[in-house]
Amino acid sequence: MRGWAGGGRPVSVGDRPVTGSAFLLLALALAAAMADWTAVHRGWVPLEYLAKPLTMVLLISATLALDPTSAAARAWFVAALVGCLVGDVLLMVPRDLFVGGLAAFLLGHLCYIVGLHIEGVVALRFFEGIALVVAALAVIGPILLRGIRAGPDPSLAGPVVAYMMVISAMVASAIGVGSRAAIGGALLFYASDALIAWNRFLKETPYARLTVMITYHLAQFGLVISLV
Repeated sequence: MRGWAGGGRPVSVGDRPVTGSAFLLLALALAAAMADWTAVHRGWVPLEYLAKPLTMVLLISATLALDPTSAAARAWFVAALVGCLVGDVLLMVPRDLFVGGLAAFLLGHLCYIVGLHIEGVVALRFFEGIALVVAALAVIGPILLRGIRAGPDPSLAGPVVAYMMVISAMVASAIGVGSRAAIGGALLFYASDALIAWNRFLKETPYARLTVMITYHLAQFGLVISLV
């Protein structure tokens, strides 16, 4: 991303133009994300309640302002971002709405999968992605499932397995597209959600919430930028 030309004129991300309004919205979304990271780190709950959903609202607005390679892919990405926004809100409130948040993010990943395949998935790269996520699941999956079944709510094993399958398919699809932004975003999403699961079902780690939010927001930026 080389700069904002102002006046609505396009700047460049890769080989595609980005309108000045899209660039400004992306910059504002990044500022909101950084405010959320600060709020999470400092424990400033009112700021977190504002900055976390605001980041996604600005990212949705930026996505709508982009000049994408595929308008259809953008529509599915917007739907994915809306699903993630709903999931953010459900997981942010004081009540334990984990299953609802999980469902919202699962729907978001399904939308990302459709959008990525519209962008164009190369079969060989897609199967390479499948091999990668299968290897990751073989390592992490059994450990995570043991933690869930040993915990206070073993019934969560089913929804978590379903979610793992869907996000793994999203990662494989991003690898199939071959865009570095999409691959980086998808892998960061994978890492963010793996850390959430590890801390909820296995063992809490230092600075987990902050790390989760940084990787999550950067993941969303990577996926959005892959549209251009």
